[in-house]
Amino acid sequence: MSGLEGRTAVVTGASRGIGLAIARMLVSDGARVVMLARGAAVLEERARELGRNAVALVCDVGDRTDLARAIGEIRTRLGGAPDIIVNNAGFFSLAPAEQTRVEDLETALGVNVVGPFALVQAFLAEMKTLATGHLVTIGSIADHAALPENSAYAPSKFAARALHEVLRVELRGSGVRATLVSPGPVDTPLWDEIQPDSRPGFTPRRAMLTPDAVAAAVRYAVTQPADVNVDEIRVSRA
Repeated sequence: MSGLEGRTAVVTGASRGIGLAIARMLVSDGARVVMLARGAAVLEERARELGRNAVALVCDVGDRTDLARAIGEIRTRLGGAPDIIVNNAGFFSLAPAEQTRVEDLETALGVNVVGPFALVQAFLAEMKTLATGHLVTIGSIADHAALPENSAYAPSKFAARALHEVLRVELRGSGVRATLVSPGPVDTPLWDEIQPDSRPGFTPRRAMLTPDAVAAAVRYAVTQPADVNVDEIRVSRA
């Protein structure tokens, strides 16, 4: 296993939670990281905290026009395709199926599937030409288990897992690697409004994984020798 000195990476949803933990890990291991998120003030502050190898780039990955602009900026900032892409940004909503708005399903698919696909596709041909690169998808327990009130979130995460599987099949032997990291519940600000501690059937926050645990799984995958692909990692609380 080796460090990430001189490598470049893009992390979406990087201003808090899992994305921030992954960006921090990549920077600490020597990578130059472009951090994408929607909120400018918080994102720029987090990037400053991580130091000169962290670059803040405001972007809504669910907005195709905004993402296209960001892709051009990434190419300019990094001088080409990144070595690592971590698709972490996500849209999460909870409601019974009859109360789930069609718009919420559309948003979940846009942020959790379409945006990540567009980001990968923009750099994939170059990665294949160079015979190097690593595509990391942050999945969820909801990408392989049906849960109540997940009629918008679970379909998008199942689709994200399917996209990963297609990429893995297509990229085998190309030098470009693809990894799916699927954690159980993670204690992030995502849960602030939901308040799982007071909802029957939900995992209490004290029993959830930490964002650093997910970042450690990503580190394991991206620091393997070039001829080793970690296809999938499922992470749960011991």
